[in-house]
Amino acid sequence: MRAPGAGSASVVSLVLLWLLGLPWTWSAAAALGVYVGGGGWRFLRIVCKTARRDLFGLSVLIRVRLELRRHQRARHTIPRIFQVVAQRQPDRLALVDAGSGVCWTFAQLDAYSNAVANLFCRLGFTPGDVVAILLEGRPEFVGLWLGLAKAGVEAALLNVNLRREPLAFCLGTSGAKALIFGGELAAGEAGRSWHPERGAGGGEMAWYIPGRP
Repeated sequence: MRAPGAGSASVVSLVLLWLLGLPWTWSAAAALGVYVGGGGWRFLRIVCKTARRDLFGLSVLIRVRLELRRHQRARHTIPRIFQVVAQRQPDRLALVDAGSGVCWTFAQLDAYSNAVANLFCRLGFTPGDVVAILLEGRPEFVGLWLGLAKAGVEAALLNVNLRREPLAFCLGTSGAKALIFGGELAAGEAGRSWHPERGAGGGEMAWYIPGRP
């Protein structure tokens, strides 16, 4: 008998024994015996083997939820939280690119994102503007997103598999004033969907980020 069937049988036996007037402790023990004997021991064995892992995962989830709620109540932003962490442990590893093996510390990521924020501020972007990013997952991707957030600029993260009409549609609906793309989108392909001629004032711009070496 499978565990679900054993569970049903144990519940039925528990109800019957309770109706017969037996103490609930006896009824519970008898129901447990029926469950284990009917194949439920396999499920109980798995529960016992994974209990420590499951309890640890539950405790981590609870701590994360409480921490998120605390930051929400205090109206903390991602850049502010990152700044606190970067100042506390600047030399600790922050990002690892599995493809190239490139590693960035919190200090490096902070410096890169600050440079991105300063660049877009100098180019005339203001809080609320949108910049599209079409880039594969690598350290620069995180640095660009974080830098834009520091400048108050919203990042529209596009699927790197988009091309031509679907890409043009997503760019149009995002309201992006600029496009940052990498080697996964050839310059010719970008030209079909974007016109990198004018500045932010009126304003379409495109930047090319070289791909992995």
